[in-house]
Amino acid sequence: MANTTIRGAQAIHGQNPQFLVETVIRNRIYESSYWKEHCFALTAESLIDAAIELRNIGGVYGNQRPTEFLCLLLKLLQIQPEKEILVEYLQADEFKYLRALAAMYIRMTFRATEVYELLEPLLKDFRKLRYRQMSGYALMYIDEFVDQLLNEERVCDIILPRIAKRQILEENGELGPRKSLLLDAMEGKSEHSSARSESRTSSRSRSRSLSAGARSRNSTPSPSRSQASLSDAGSRYVSRSPSRSPSPAQSEHRQSRSRSVPPEAMDVTM
Repeated sequence: MANTTIRGAQAIHGQNPQFLVETVIRNRIYESSYWKEHCFALTAESLIDAAIELRNIGGVYGNQRPTEFLCLLLKLLQIQPEKEILVEYLQADEFKYLRALAAMYIRMTFRATEVYELLEPLLKDFRKLRYRQMSGYALMYIDEFVDQLLNEERVCDIILPRIAKRQILEENGELGPRKSLLLDAMEGKSEHSSARSESRTSSRSRSRSLSAGARSRNSTPSPSRSQASLSDAGSRYVSRSPSRSPSPAQSEHRQSRSRSVPPEAMDVTM
């Protein structure tokens, strides 16, 4: 029948996988029109198309009506796909509602160490999700939804199975220490600031060495410059000194004086 679990399905937490959903909510899902029309013959492959068409997540709303997200979650529990397929669902970055559906299923069915290893990387995803609740719609982010899956006892009106705390798993050596994104960002910022300070000190030392070299060059003039300055000074002195050759006016004056001698003086001499 359409409401029975697939043959050969493994028990999860010691019970039928569908029993992880409460009886009242499970019966509401069986009676919903979406379950009868769209979830009747879904497989692990065809369920992807149905999950891509989702527009919100949530539990029950209105008069205890289940959301489409909850119907597909129960269908996953019914067909129990392989682990590799669920990991592929989770790594589908372009389909955020498919990722949210896979995260919810992994939290309900996987072991504690696998839950932390697979879901903690999703805390870097800050995309928006529409959350449908009793009073209407609300805004939620994927990292917020994953944080609720890891820490809350009830998500989307489903009581989650208990898992060991992360601290206990770390003490037992089953799980490594968690890497903090904020701490990594602070370390990267400190490294960047130290690199900038080192570059500033190196630039200052270079400028000081260049200024010292320029001062030493200015204090010791080169011989070529001194010779050039001496030659310029000599040429200026020669150009300023008066010339020894008589001017044309002086020569004409002397000739006129020699021509204007009186005849008496000439007779006396003769």
